[in-house]
Amino acid sequence: MKLEKIETFVVANPPPRHGGRYFIFVRLTTACGITGVGEIYNATFGPDLCAAMAVDAFERQFEGEDPHNIEKLWRKTYGAGFTLRPDVTVQGVLSGLEMACWDIVGKAANQPCYNLLGGKAHERLRSYTYLYPKDGDVYPDPDKPNVYNDPDMAAQRAVEMVKTGFTAVKFDPAGPYTIYDGHQPLLSDLERSEQFCKRIREAVGDKADLLFGTHGQFTVSGAKRMARRLEPYDPLWFEEPVPPDNPADMAEVARFTSVPIATGERLCTKYEFARVLEAGAASILQMDLGRVGGLLEAKKIASMAETRSAQIAPHLYCGPVVAAANIHIATCSPNFLILESIGTFEGPYMACLKSTFDWQDGYVIPPTEPGLGVELDDEFIAANPYTDKELHLNLETEPVVP
Repeated sequence: MKLEKIETFVVANPPPRHGGRYFIFVRLTTACGITGVGEIYNATFGPDLCAAMAVDAFERQFEGEDPHNIEKLWRKTYGAGFTLRPDVTVQGVLSGLEMACWDIVGKAANQPCYNLLGGKAHERLRSYTYLYPKDGDVYPDPDKPNVYNDPDMAAQRAVEMVKTGFTAVKFDPAGPYTIYDGHQPLLSDLERSEQFCKRIREAVGDKADLLFGTHGQFTVSGAKRMARRLEPYDPLWFEEPVPPDNPADMAEVARFTSVPIATGERLCTKYEFARVLEAGAASILQMDLGRVGGLLEAKKIASMAETRSAQIAPHLYCGPVVAAANIHIATCSPNFLILESIGTFEGPYMACLKSTFDWQDGYVIPPTEPGLGVELDDEFIAANPYTDKELHLNLETEPVVP
Protein backbone atom coordinates (compact mmCIF):
# COMPACT_ATOMS: atom_id res chain seq x y z
CA MET A 1 0.00 0.00 0.00
CA LYS A 2 1.43 3.39 -1.03
CA LEU A 3 0.25 6.95 -0.48
CA GLU A 4 -0.38 8.63 -3.81
CA LYS A 5 -2.48 11.80 -3.49
CA ILE A 6 -3.36 14.64 -1.13
CA GLU A 7 -6.34 16.99 -1.22
CA THR A 8 -6.80 19.94 1.15
CA PHE A 9 -9.98 21.79 2.13
CA VAL A 10 -10.44 25.06 3.99
CA VAL A 11 -14.07 25.38 5.00
CA ALA A 12 -15.88 28.23 6.73
CA ASN A 13 -17.56 27.11 9.93
CA PRO A 14 -21.19 28.26 9.66
CA PRO A 15 -22.73 30.50 12.33
CA PRO A 16 -22.74 30.29 15.29
CA ARG A 17 -19.13 29.22 14.55
CA HIS A 18 -18.71 27.01 17.62
CA GLY A 19 -15.27 25.51 17.18
CA GLY A 20 -13.69 28.50 15.44
CA ARG A 21 -13.95 30.46 12.21
CA TYR A 22 -12.72 27.74 9.86
CA PHE A 23 -11.55 24.14 9.64
CA ILE A 24 -8.58 22.76 7.67
CA PHE A 25 -9.05 19.21 6.38
CA VAL A 26 -6.80 16.88 4.40
CA ARG A 27 -7.68 13.74 2.49
CA LEU A 28 -5.04 11.22 1.47
CA THR A 29 -5.55 8.52 -1.15
CA THR A 30 -3.50 5.39 -1.69
CA ALA A 31 -2.57 3.90 -5.05
CA CYS A 32 -5.14 1.17 -4.39
CA GLY A 33 -7.90 3.74 -3.81
CA ILE A 34 -8.33 3.83 -0.01
CA THR A 35 -8.91 7.33 1.36
CA GLY A 36 -8.29 8.77 4.81
CA VAL A 37 -9.20 12.14 6.28
CA GLY A 38 -7.42 14.30 8.85
CA GLU A 39 -7.61 17.80 10.29
CA ILE A 40 -4.99 20.45 11.02
CA TYR A 41 -5.46 22.63 14.10
CA ASN A 42 -3.19 25.58 13.36
CA ALA A 43 -4.15 29.09 14.37
CA THR A 44 -0.85 30.92 13.82
CA PHE A 45 -0.99 31.41 10.05
CA GLY A 46 -3.77 31.77 7.49
CA PRO A 47 -5.57 28.52 6.68
CA ASP A 48 -4.67 28.46 2.99
CA LEU A 49 -0.98 28.73 3.89
CA CYS A 50 -1.40 25.85 6.37
CA ALA A 51 -3.06 23.78 3.66
CA ALA A 52 -0.11 24.52 1.35
CA MET A 53 2.26 23.41 4.11
CA ALA A 54 0.40 20.10 4.27
CA VAL A 55 0.88 19.60 0.53
CA ASP A 56 4.59 20.37 0.86
CA ALA A 57 5.02 17.98 3.80
CA PHE A 58 3.10 15.24 1.99
CA GLU A 59 5.19 15.56 -1.17
CA ARG A 60 8.46 15.56 0.80
CA GLN A 61 7.75 12.95 3.48
CA PHE A 62 4.60 10.92 2.77
CA GLU A 63 4.15 10.45 -0.97
CA GLY A 64 4.98 6.92 -2.07
CA GLU A 65 5.24 5.68 1.52
CA ASP A 66 3.23 2.96 3.23
CA PRO A 67 0.68 4.63 5.58
CA HIS A 68 1.25 1.85 8.13
CA ASN A 69 4.74 3.24 8.83
CA ILE A 70 3.51 5.98 11.12
CA GLU A 71 6.56 6.06 13.40
CA LYS A 72 8.86 6.50 10.41
CA LEU A 73 6.67 9.15 8.76
CA TRP A 74 6.35 11.01 12.05
CA ARG A 75 10.10 11.11 12.61
CA LYS A 76 10.80 12.17 9.03
CA THR A 77 8.44 15.13 9.36
CA TYR A 78 9.48 16.03 12.92
CA GLY A 79 13.13 16.11 11.89
CA ALA A 80 12.71 17.77 8.50
CA GLY A 81 14.88 20.79 7.90
CA PHE A 82 17.18 20.04 10.88
CA THR A 83 14.44 20.69 13.46
CA LEU A 84 13.78 17.81 15.91
CA ARG A 85 11.96 19.97 18.44
CA PRO A 86 8.31 20.82 19.17
CA ASP A 87 6.97 23.28 16.61
CA VAL A 88 3.26 24.05 16.77
CA THR A 89 2.94 24.67 13.03
CA VAL A 90 4.82 21.53 12.00
CA GLN A 91 2.86 19.48 14.52
CA GLY A 92 -0.48 20.83 13.31
CA VAL A 93 0.34 19.80 9.75
CA LEU A 94 1.78 16.47 10.89
CA SER A 95 -1.29 15.79 13.04
CA GLY A 96 -3.61 16.08 10.06
CA LEU A 97 -1.47 13.83 7.85
CA GLU A 98 -0.91 11.26 10.60
CA MET A 99 -4.63 11.19 11.39
CA ALA A 100 -5.42 10.49 7.74
CA CYS A 101 -2.92 7.61 7.72
CA TRP A 102 -4.67 6.03 10.72
CA ASP A 103 -8.00 6.41 8.92
CA ILE A 104 -6.55 4.53 5.94
CA VAL A 105 -4.97 1.84 8.12
CA GLY A 106 -8.24 1.31 9.98
CA LYS A 107 -10.20 1.02 6.76
CA ALA A 108 -7.68 -1.43 5.32
CA ALA A 109 -7.99 -3.58 8.46
CA ASN A 110 -11.77 -3.07 8.65
CA GLN A 111 -11.34 -1.93 12.25
CA PRO A 112 -12.01 1.33 14.11
CA CYS A 113 -8.76 3.08 14.95
CA TYR A 114 -9.11 2.52 18.68
CA ASN A 115 -8.97 -1.24 18.11
CA LEU A 116 -5.52 -0.77 16.59
CA LEU A 117 -4.33 1.37 19.51
CA GLY A 118 -5.13 -0.97 22.38
CA GLY A 119 -8.82 -1.69 21.99
CA LYS A 120 -11.91 -0.42 23.73
CA ALA A 121 -11.24 0.53 27.35
CA HIS A 122 -14.51 2.48 27.64
CA GLU A 123 -17.98 1.59 26.39
CA ARG A 124 -19.09 5.22 26.58
CA LEU A 125 -17.31 8.54 26.99
CA ARG A 126 -18.44 11.23 29.40
CA SER A 127 -18.59 14.62 27.66
CA TYR A 128 -18.87 18.29 28.58
CA THR A 129 -19.72 21.49 26.75
CA TYR A 130 -19.09 25.19 27.10
CA LEU A 131 -22.01 27.31 28.21
CA TYR A 132 -22.68 28.84 24.81
CA PRO A 133 -25.24 31.62 24.46
CA LYS A 134 -28.76 30.36 23.92
CA ASP A 135 -29.24 32.54 20.85
CA GLY A 136 -26.41 30.66 19.18
CA ASP A 137 -24.10 33.65 18.73
CA VAL A 138 -20.70 32.67 20.08
CA TYR A 139 -19.52 36.30 19.90
CA PRO A 140 -22.26 38.27 21.72
CA ASP A 141 -22.14 42.00 22.43
CA PRO A 142 -19.80 42.29 25.44
CA ASP A 143 -21.70 45.34 26.70
CA LYS A 144 -24.94 43.39 27.08
CA PRO A 145 -25.71 40.60 29.57
CA ASN A 146 -24.80 37.17 28.21
CA VAL A 147 -23.58 33.82 29.50
CA TYR A 148 -19.98 35.05 29.40
CA ASN A 149 -20.46 38.03 31.70
CA ASP A 150 -23.69 37.41 33.65
CA PRO A 151 -23.54 34.73 36.38
CA ASP A 152 -27.31 34.33 36.57
CA MET A 153 -27.66 33.80 32.82
CA ALA A 154 -24.80 31.31 32.94
CA ALA A 155 -26.46 29.42 35.79
CA GLN A 156 -29.72 29.22 33.87
CA ARG A 157 -27.88 27.91 30.83
CA ALA A 158 -26.05 25.36 32.99
CA VAL A 159 -29.38 24.02 34.25
CA GLU A 160 -30.54 23.63 30.64
CA MET A 161 -27.38 21.71 29.77
CA VAL A 162 -27.83 19.40 32.76
CA LYS A 163 -31.40 18.71 31.63
CA THR A 164 -29.98 17.88 28.20
CA GLY A 165 -27.80 15.22 29.82
CA PHE A 166 -24.44 16.86 30.51
CA THR A 167 -22.81 16.12 33.86
CA ALA A 168 -20.12 18.79 33.45
CA VAL A 169 -20.10 22.33 32.05
CA LYS A 170 -17.24 24.70 31.27
CA PHE A 171 -17.14 28.47 31.46
CA ASP A 172 -14.40 31.11 31.37
CA PRO A 173 -15.48 34.38 32.99
CA ALA A 174 -12.00 35.38 34.17
CA GLY A 175 -11.57 38.37 31.85
CA PRO A 176 -9.60 39.08 28.68
CA TYR A 177 -6.50 37.18 27.61
CA THR A 178 -3.84 39.09 25.73
CA ILE A 179 -0.48 38.88 24.04
CA TYR A 180 0.93 40.44 27.24
CA ASP A 181 -0.18 37.67 29.63
CA GLY A 182 0.28 36.76 32.39
CA HIS A 183 -1.29 39.59 34.26
CA GLN A 184 -2.88 40.13 37.64
CA PRO A 185 -6.66 39.57 37.64
CA LEU A 186 -8.69 42.69 38.13
CA LEU A 187 -10.82 42.79 41.26
CA SER A 188 -13.84 42.70 38.97
CA ASP A 189 -12.47 39.54 37.30
CA LEU A 190 -12.08 37.87 40.69
CA GLU A 191 -15.56 38.82 41.81
CA ARG A 192 -17.22 37.82 38.53
CA SER A 193 -15.40 34.48 38.50
CA GLU A 194 -16.46 33.68 42.05
CA GLN A 195 -20.05 34.65 41.34
CA PHE A 196 -20.12 32.39 38.28
CA CYS A 197 -18.98 29.44 40.39
CA LYS A 198 -21.37 30.31 43.21
CA ARG A 199 -24.46 30.75 41.04
CA ILE A 200 -23.80 27.72 38.85
CA ARG A 201 -23.06 25.50 41.86
CA GLU A 202 -26.29 26.68 43.51
CA ALA A 203 -28.20 25.97 40.31
CA VAL A 204 -26.86 22.49 39.48
CA GLY A 205 -25.92 21.24 42.94
CA ASP A 206 -24.05 17.95 42.68
CA LYS A 207 -25.57 17.06 39.30
CA ALA A 208 -22.67 18.53 37.33
CA ASP A 209 -18.98 19.27 37.67
CA LEU A 210 -17.81 22.82 37.15
CA LEU A 211 -14.89 23.26 34.75
CA PHE A 212 -13.29 26.66 35.24
CA GLY A 213 -11.56 27.74 32.06
CA THR A 214 -8.84 30.32 31.68
CA HIS A 215 -6.36 30.80 28.86
CA GLY A 216 -3.03 31.37 30.57
CA GLN A 217 -4.06 34.84 31.69
CA PHE A 218 -2.35 35.14 35.03
CA THR A 219 0.95 35.46 36.81
CA VAL A 220 1.62 32.81 39.45
CA SER A 221 0.49 35.10 42.25
CA GLY A 222 -2.56 36.16 40.26
CA ALA A 223 -3.52 32.55 39.61
CA LYS A 224 -3.23 31.83 43.34
CA ARG A 225 -5.57 34.71 44.12
CA MET A 226 -8.06 33.32 41.63
CA ALA A 227 -7.71 29.76 42.96
CA ARG A 228 -8.64 30.89 46.48
CA ARG A 229 -11.89 32.28 45.10
CA LEU A 230 -12.72 29.02 43.28
CA GLU A 231 -11.97 26.44 45.99
CA PRO A 232 -15.22 26.75 48.00
CA TYR A 233 -17.20 25.60 44.93
CA ASP A 234 -15.08 22.49 44.25
CA PRO A 235 -14.55 22.77 40.49
CA LEU A 236 -13.21 19.69 38.72
CA TRP A 237 -10.40 21.78 37.27
CA PHE A 238 -8.70 25.16 36.93
CA GLU A 239 -7.60 25.24 33.30
CA GLU A 240 -4.29 26.76 32.14
CA PRO A 241 -4.00 29.26 35.01
CA VAL A 242 -0.67 30.67 33.75
CA PRO A 243 0.89 30.84 30.27
CA PRO A 244 1.81 27.37 29.00
CA ASP A 245 5.50 28.01 28.33
CA ASN A 246 6.82 27.46 31.88
CA PRO A 247 5.69 24.25 33.62
CA ALA A 248 7.53 25.25 36.80
CA ASP A 249 5.27 28.27 37.20
CA MET A 250 2.16 26.15 36.69
CA ALA A 251 3.49 23.60 39.18
CA GLU A 252 3.70 26.31 41.83
CA VAL A 253 0.01 27.03 41.30
CA ALA A 254 -0.79 23.29 41.41
CA ARG A 255 0.97 22.95 44.78
CA PHE A 256 -0.92 25.93 46.16
CA THR A 257 -4.49 24.87 45.40
CA SER A 258 -6.73 21.86 45.98
CA VAL A 259 -8.38 22.43 42.59
CA PRO A 260 -6.89 20.07 39.95
CA ILE A 261 -4.92 21.87 37.25
CA ALA A 262 -5.67 21.05 33.61
CA THR A 263 -3.54 22.09 30.66
CA GLY A 264 -2.41 21.12 27.18
CA GLU A 265 -4.45 22.67 24.39
CA ARG A 266 -1.47 24.77 23.25
CA LEU A 267 1.17 22.08 23.77
CA CYS A 268 2.48 19.66 21.18
CA THR A 269 4.46 16.41 21.25
CA LYS A 270 5.28 14.02 24.07
CA TYR A 271 8.26 16.19 24.96
CA GLU A 272 6.24 19.22 26.05
CA PHE A 273 3.79 17.05 27.97
CA ALA A 274 6.67 15.21 29.64
CA ARG A 275 7.88 18.52 31.09
CA VAL A 276 4.41 19.18 32.49
CA LEU A 277 4.33 15.77 34.17
CA GLU A 278 7.91 15.99 35.46
CA ALA A 279 7.21 19.38 37.04
CA GLY A 280 3.93 18.23 38.61
CA ALA A 281 2.25 21.12 36.79
CA ALA A 282 -1.06 19.41 35.99
CA SER A 283 -2.97 16.22 36.72
CA ILE A 284 -5.35 16.56 33.75
CA LEU A 285 -3.82 16.70 30.26
CA GLN A 286 -5.84 18.32 27.46
CA MET A 287 -4.05 17.30 24.30
CA ASP A 288 -5.70 18.39 21.06
CA LEU A 289 -5.39 15.66 18.44
CA GLY A 290 -5.12 18.21 15.61
CA ARG A 291 -2.06 19.84 17.17
CA VAL A 292 -0.32 17.40 19.47
CA GLY A 293 1.16 15.22 16.71
CA GLY A 294 -1.69 12.85 15.93
CA LEU A 295 -3.19 9.72 17.44
CA LEU A 296 -0.07 7.73 18.20
CA GLU A 297 1.60 10.72 19.87
CA ALA A 298 -1.53 11.28 21.96
CA LYS A 299 -1.54 7.62 22.96
CA LYS A 300 2.08 7.93 24.12
CA ILE A 301 1.19 11.02 26.17
CA ALA A 302 -1.76 9.22 27.74
CA SER A 303 0.55 6.35 28.68
CA MET A 304 3.10 8.72 30.23
CA ALA A 305 0.26 10.31 32.19
CA GLU A 306 -0.72 6.91 33.59
CA THR A 307 2.67 6.64 35.28
CA ARG A 308 2.01 9.92 37.16
CA SER A 309 -1.65 9.24 38.10
CA ALA A 310 -2.71 11.89 35.59
CA GLN A 311 -5.77 11.71 33.36
CA ILE A 312 -6.59 12.92 29.87
CA ALA A 313 -9.42 15.18 28.75
CA PRO A 314 -8.97 15.72 24.98
CA HIS A 315 -9.41 19.36 23.96
CA LEU A 316 -11.65 20.45 21.10
CA TYR A 317 -11.96 23.89 19.61
CA CYS A 318 -11.68 23.01 15.96
CA GLY A 319 -13.56 20.77 13.56
CA PRO A 320 -15.35 17.42 13.73
CA VAL A 321 -12.52 15.34 12.25
CA VAL A 322 -10.39 16.20 15.28
CA ALA A 323 -13.47 15.44 17.37
CA ALA A 324 -13.53 11.95 15.82
CA ALA A 325 -9.82 11.43 16.55
CA ASN A 326 -10.38 12.58 20.15
CA ILE A 327 -13.13 9.99 20.50
CA HIS A 328 -10.82 7.20 19.37
CA ILE A 329 -7.96 8.15 21.69
CA ALA A 330 -10.38 8.51 24.61
CA THR A 331 -11.90 5.10 23.91
CA CYS A 332 -8.57 3.25 24.09
CA SER A 333 -7.00 5.16 27.02
CA PRO A 334 -7.57 3.71 30.50
CA ASN A 335 -6.94 7.08 32.15
CA PHE A 336 -9.55 8.97 30.14
CA LEU A 337 -11.51 11.47 32.26
CA ILE A 338 -13.88 13.48 30.06
CA LEU A 339 -14.27 14.58 26.44
CA GLU A 340 -14.85 18.11 25.20
CA SER A 341 -17.79 18.27 22.83
CA ILE A 342 -19.26 21.11 20.81
CA GLY A 343 -22.75 21.01 22.24
CA THR A 344 -24.29 17.63 21.44
CA PHE A 345 -22.40 17.26 18.14
CA GLU A 346 -25.25 18.35 15.89
CA GLY A 347 -26.35 21.30 13.78
CA PRO A 348 -24.07 23.57 11.73
CA TYR A 349 -20.89 22.27 13.37
CA MET A 350 -21.39 18.85 11.77
CA ALA A 351 -22.47 20.13 8.34
CA CYS A 352 -19.07 19.47 6.73
CA LEU A 353 -19.40 15.73 7.38
CA LYS A 354 -21.67 13.07 5.95
CA SER A 355 -21.21 11.25 9.26
CA THR A 356 -22.71 11.74 12.72
CA PHE A 357 -21.56 11.01 16.27
CA ASP A 358 -23.64 8.94 18.67
CA TRP A 359 -24.23 11.28 21.64
CA GLN A 360 -26.58 9.88 24.30
CA ASP A 361 -27.52 11.66 27.55
CA GLY A 362 -24.13 13.28 28.10
CA TYR A 363 -22.02 10.44 26.71
CA VAL A 364 -20.45 9.72 23.33
CA ILE A 365 -20.71 6.12 22.19
CA PRO A 366 -17.54 4.95 20.38
CA PRO A 367 -18.13 4.27 16.68
CA THR A 368 -17.87 0.82 15.14
CA GLU A 369 -17.10 1.94 11.57
CA PRO A 370 -13.55 1.28 10.29
CA GLY A 371 -10.92 3.99 10.53
CA LEU A 372 -12.03 7.23 12.14
CA GLY A 373 -15.59 6.59 11.02
CA VAL A 374 -16.12 9.95 9.30
CA GLU A 375 -16.34 11.15 5.71
CA LEU A 376 -16.24 14.71 4.37
CA ASP A 377 -19.24 16.25 2.65
CA ASP A 378 -17.55 17.58 -0.48
CA GLU A 379 -20.62 19.45 -1.71
CA PHE A 380 -21.01 21.40 1.52
CA ILE A 381 -17.29 22.15 1.68
CA ALA A 382 -17.21 23.39 -1.92
CA ALA A 383 -20.17 25.67 -1.20
CA ASN A 384 -18.62 27.14 1.96
CA PRO A 385 -15.02 28.23 1.34
CA TYR A 386 -13.38 30.41 3.96
CA THR A 387 -12.62 33.78 2.36
CA ASP A 388 -12.07 36.06 5.36
CA LYS A 389 -8.66 37.17 6.66
CA GLU A 390 -9.16 36.61 10.40
CA LEU A 391 -7.25 33.78 12.07
CA HIS A 392 -9.05 30.89 13.73
CA LEU A 393 -8.71 32.56 17.16
CA ASN A 394 -7.19 35.83 18.36
CA LEU A 395 -5.79 37.28 21.58
CA GLU A 396 -6.37 40.84 22.68
CA THR A 397 -3.48 43.06 21.58
CA GLU A 398 -3.52 45.54 24.48
CA PRO A 399 -2.46 44.96 28.10
CA VAL A 400 -5.12 44.47 30.79
CA VAL A 401 -5.14 47.56 33.03
CA PRO A 402 -7.50 48.66 35.83
